[in-house]
Amino acid sequence: MRGRPVKVLTVLAVTGTLAAGTAVAANSAPQRGTGGTEIRNVIYLVGDGMGRTHVTAGRDRFYGAEGKLNMERLPYTGAVATYAVEKDSDKPALVTDSASSATAWASGVKTYNAAIGVDSYEKRVVTMMEQAKAAGFATGNVSTAEITDATPAAQVSHALLRGCQGPVYSDAACLPKKDDGSYETPPKDKTLITPIAQQIARNGTADVILGGGLARFQPDDQKALKAQGYDVLGSFGDPKLAAQTADSQQVATRSDLEKTRAKKVIGLFNRGNLTVEQAKAGLGAGAPQKQEPTLAEMTRKSISLLTDAQRAQVKGKPKGKGFFLQIEGAQIDKRSHANDASQTLGEIKAFDDAVKAAHDFAKKDGHTLVVVTADHECAGFNIIEKGSYVNAEAAAPPANADSGNTANNSTPSRSASGAKDPVRSSGIANGSGAGDAKNFGPATFRTPDDPKNVKDGSPDASLWLTYLSGNHTGADVPIYAYGPNGAAFAASQNNTELYGKLYRSLFGKAAPRR
Repeated sequence: MRGRPVKVLTVLAVTGTLAAGTAVAANSAPQRGTGGTEIRNVIYLVGDGMGRTHVTAGRDRFYGAEGKLNMERLPYTGAVATYAVEKDSDKPALVTDSASSATAWASGVKTYNAAIGVDSYEKRVVTMMEQAKAAGFATGNVSTAEITDATPAAQVSHALLRGCQGPVYSDAACLPKKDDGSYETPPKDKTLITPIAQQIARNGTADVILGGGLARFQPDDQKALKAQGYDVLGSFGDPKLAAQTADSQQVATRSDLEKTRAKKVIGLFNRGNLTVEQAKAGLGAGAPQKQEPTLAEMTRKSISLLTDAQRAQVKGKPKGKGFFLQIEGAQIDKRSHANDASQTLGEIKAFDDAVKAAHDFAKKDGHTLVVVTADHECAGFNIIEKGSYVNAEAAAPPANADSGNTANNSTPSRSASGAKDPVRSSGIANGSGAGDAKNFGPATFRTPDDPKNVKDGSPDASLWLTYLSGNHTGADVPIYAYGPNGAAFAASQNNTELYGKLYRSLFGKAAPRR
């Protein structure tokens, strides 16, 4: 059974009204970027977990050292600081999670890790997509993760904890814990503890919703979506059942997506996250995962649907309100957490293909801003010199000794190696050592610069990759931009500044102060 659904619906309706009032007033005239070009559309692409080294490794792997990824061909380049803040304070927490980072660019506020659309004091903050929708823009939200996951959720919902995805409410998933281990008192604003799936199904913030996470939804969500005019691809389940299963729910397919022409569409192509492209390629022709669209395919289709919606709003006239579209390549992060270099590289390529789809549209359109960035770096991805890997802990205890300048000699240093498993780095992770679960040695990959007979997983391959850990890091991430107002993103900036720049691009004026 679901918890607290009736009162929540009222709260969600009030939220939409408030957001509408703010944004409609802001967007009273067409916006113009550098050189006076009118800005109609903004496409914001996020490579989850994609650090600077991820981009370099993807370039080396697929295009060679002198090549470029599609995102690197965008003319404006900068960097983004990603830190979060501690709960109930403004004190920096140097390593963010996806929820805090997405809230930062979606709403312009720093917040605590795990927060969705609320500030560090648990106060709801309006999002860019809510404002765009209320102002008359068509809106889209696309991800290879569950659509209720942190990055897509932060544009279209508000929750005290990112784990409050649904399908049902629980204190453990939706309420933060206090220091004594008990749960906080539920807030007066019941939306903040409403499962994210229920919020998405009822608030109408995104016109086009494509991704995974069907298991987070239930038949009453499908009913709510249809009542708002959505074309629901697949089926959310059997209303006679208390809980839905893989047998009772029907995922959407690429064919369903190709056929739809609706202005409002939801397509969930997996009950969980979408399948990693490399794994999908290895499945048999009849595997249901083969029916999942790629991120590039979802990007092209969402642009097409949103463009049609834009034209419809002005009765076929070429000018009018455009669209705001967020697209996430989520599996870069998930495969980096697993230290899976091979599939990490494949997901970087899949994300970059989606960037190309957005860029191709923007070049033809002439009035579209494209921004490509990441929420944080994941796992300390490294490119090391071919044949050079040393497990420092196993080889020799680190010491802060500098024979060239004794003034630099200091503590801490260790008198003995701290290595617990000196054989962990034997072999190459995707070659001779692939069968060793404890092997955290380098994974090696051929590049277009290598001779034709060089194979992945061999010592002769020139791209050697390692990970520092399985966790996020606090490193800045790259940002690329194209189109009117793209020059504004060519800077070293905080992730909250992205909200202000996106807001000015859509609405032509400074964002309200938080």
